Amino acid sequence: MVILNRIYTKTGDDGTTALGTGERRPKYDLRIAAYGTVDETNAAIGVVRLHTEDAPELDAMLGRIQNDLFDLGADLAVPEREGKAERLRVVERQVERLEHDIDALNDKLAPLTSFVLPGGTPAAAHLHLARTICRRAERMIVELAAQPGESVGAAGIQYMNRLSDFLFVASRAANHDGAGDVLWVPGQNR
Repeated sequence: MVILNRIYTKTGDDGTTALGTGERRPKYDLRIAAYGTVDETNAAIGVVRLHTEDAPELDAMLGRIQNDLFDLGADLAVPEREGKAERLRVVERQVERLEHDIDALNDKLAPLTSFVLPGGTPAAAHLHLARTICRRAERMIVELAAQPGESVGAAGIQYMNRLSDFLFVASRAANHDGAGDVLWVPGQNR
């Protein structure tokens, strides 16, 4: 259980923040930026959920994803170290559940004939925004994993990759199962 009695601690006033290990890093550190961008993805999904009152199945999926994103933030906040006790990590089962949700939504959609522009219903537009934030988070996590001395669990990287796919498919579902998709027309404005 997490208990937060005090919201401000003043320990970050020097431009650093603590990882879950207690190690302090600059607030611009790539690990901090990566889990901060995961949090931004989560917040964007929270905005989407303001527009899913008529889609309880999608809303439930998004609620599970929000919880998973907190798991991923906790995973990233405690770097894997040899010989250290295992902490909360994103696991393959979470990736598999996301794949199942993608398939369930995608089964109802007609095949695409063009790329989709962000837009349509408010839920779809916000899902596209969440997707682009998710992609940025994924790029940061992959970059972090490539840094000497840093480690990131493979399931966390896979989860973010699948999540961007989920958010795209969910945007189409939110656009009346694709009927309201805004399609790209190449060269339309030449």
